[in-house]
Formats: sequence, C-alpha cells, structure tokens
Amino acid sequence: MKVGRRGSELAVSPLKVLGQQHNLPVHYIPPGKDKGALKTWQPPSSFSVPGTPPPSSHIIITASFGRILPKSILDLFLPGRRLNVHPSLLPVYRGAAPIQHAIKDGLQETGVCVIDMLERSKGIDAGAIWGEQRVTIPEGAAFADLRDNLARTGGQLLVSVLRDMIAGKAMSKPQAEDPAAPRASFITLEDALVDFDTMTAEQIARHSRAFSHQHPLTATLKSKRTLQLHSISVYDGPSDVLKQLPIPGTATFDRSANALLIRCASDTILSVPQVKQQDRTLLKAREWWNGVRPDLRLQVGDEGPIQFLRPAPVRS
Repeated sequence: MKVGRRGSELAVSPLKVLGQQHNLPVHYIPPGKDKGALKTWQPPSSFSVPGTPPPSSHIIITASFGRILPKSILDLFLPGRRLNVHPSLLPVYRGAAPIQHAIKDGLQETGVCVIDMLERSKGIDAGAIWGEQRVTIPEGAAFADLRDNLARTGGQLLVSVLRDMIAGKAMSKPQAEDPAAPRASFITLEDALVDFDTMTAEQIARHSRAFSHQHPLTATLKSKRTLQLHSISVYDGPSDVLKQLPIPGTATFDRSANALLIRCASDTILSVPQVKQQDRTLLKAREWWNGVRPDLRLQVGDEGPIQFLRPAPVRS
C-alpha cells in the first residue's frame, strides 16, 4: 500500500513485520498490475524442486490480493492447498469488489468464505468452499468499517480451516451454481456519477458509503463542470423543502440543515454538507452556495434553486 505525499512511499506490510518478528523469510512478488511480471516471477527455490511433486505441507493463501495467480504458481501447490479468503457468501459477488457491491445493493447480510483457488480458465472465485461465516451489515455501514469487520472474521475463519486441515477433518464443498447471482465488478468512475432523476436519496447514500473512498460521488452542474458530494446523508427534515425544488436534480441551501439539499427520485431529498467543485478545494456547502453564479440556477437569476444535469457516460 502506498502512503506519504501523493503516495510516494510504500508502507511496510504488517505480514512482513510479523514474519520478521518470528525470523521467517520474507519474499517479494512484483508490485503493480503487470500480468507479465507475475508470470515470469520466480518463487523461492524451496517451493520449486524440479522433478518432484509439491509437498502437502506447502500451502499458499491470498486475501484481498487483487491479482489472479498464474497456473505456473498454483501448480507449485497441491489441489486443496491453494486457499483464498473472499469477503462474500459465494457464489454471490464473485469478483473484485464484493464489499462495495454489498453495501451499494443495500444488503443486510454478507460474509466470508475460504475457497480453493482455481486457474483463471476454470472460473474466478469459483473454487470449492472450505468454510464460510455470515456477517450482519450494520445500518449505515461504510466500506472501511465493513472491510475491517470482514477482515477480522476472515482471519478467524482461515485459522479455523487451517486447524481442521492439520487435524485431518477439514472438508470442502462445491459452490452452488446460481447464474442469477450478482457479480462484483471493478468500481469505475462511471459508478460515481449521480443521476438524481433515477436514483433515490437512499440509493445515492449507499453508493457514497460503498465507494466514495475510491471515487467521490459526482454531479454535473449546468456549466458542465462537476461537483463532488461529500459526507452525504438522507434528509429527514420538514417535507415542505420539496416545494422549493420542483424537479429531481434541483438543489438549494438550507440554513437549518446547514447543507445543500437536492431533490432525488421518488420525492426523496439528499443532504450534502460539503462539496468540491471541479478544480477547486473542498468547501462547506454554505461557503460554496454563497458563490453560486446566476447561470447555475434552474431559472437564470439571483434567486431560486440550482439545477444539476443528467450525467453523460464516461468514455474509457
């Protein structure tokens, strides 16, 4: 993980620190997403003895690794000794971002599975399940909170599975086949675009809790410039605010809420206390509102609500 000013330094992995504390050898794999570098990487010699089968005592474990191991590395370990800790109740949310999608979709429960890793051609996150644990998603949970909860649960589940393996009583089961199970694709910039005409305030708030740490939610002003929406929540104040906002995508500053209030689909209202306009710094909604230009309003002038445009698709 990169830290420091503009991610200029690499943080020391807690796993490396633990290994060093126990005088265990620590080896590095190529950083980044370069598939070719991982394919050509040579693991430690103790894991690759030409002409001999892999010993059953060797095991490989990944968790939130972010890359798919090539067959050349998986083949250094016996089937059933290639484990991955995945933060969902498989086959639901196979893919790169299961935690984010569970929050975005408003689930009340998710979980962790310890599964066999398969080579890519046999399926992503499709291996047999050695253990699973259900986890309740607290109301209003954000990504970081749920990630940390699932990490603790996943660690405990992994230890339990490994102990059962050592004791010779671990058993795996094939994953259920469910073609309708939702997938967990990478989060993109397009996922962060807000459409007030089709999304309710609750849906927008879930999007924010799910992946604003990756891509802040963004709306488009009449000037075609963007406005990031920060620290958002569903407004639960007096409903007469709707009288000031005639259509979805219109917004006004409310002094009692100390926030920008935006009308969304199904007559719901989003509360936004902080914003960041394109190429500007993060501001409190009051400070930004005081500088709103007349041409950003629904009706050009010095009074009345502003209007957001429906987002245009992001071009890759």
